[in-house]
Amino acid sequence: MLGIKAKNDVATLTAVELKDRLDRGEPITVLDVREDDERTFCAISLPPTARDLHIPMHDVDDRLEEVRARVGSDPLVVYCHHGVRSLSVATWLARQGLGGVYNLAGGIDAWSKGVDPSVPVY
Repeated sequence: MLGIKAKNDVATLTAVELKDRLDRGEPITVLDVREDDERTFCAISLPPTARDLHIPMHDVDDRLEEVRARVGSDPLVVYCHHGVRSLSVATWLARQGLGGVYNLAGGIDAWSKGVDPSVPVY
């Protein structure tokens, strides 16, 4: 089963699990909660079947309705640099009633090291 539930009821996906879901063409929204300068430095390249959303962590609460509208009923994978900020955001979003929220374990760092070495590590 993909996605292991954490104590806070937010499922966790590994970078390899996310890659597998993207490769299968699953409709997923991927939310990057890093700061603008981090996003400029690198990001996860997504296929056309996935929606790419960038909202820095400190702006998510003000843009909750935008997140709801963009995600719809599809799964939402939240990521940051190492997975700490994204876990906080994913937990908060789940508490706001969004279903199918996942945290990317290890963040973009894990993606760079385990899936796509062309994504710079910082």
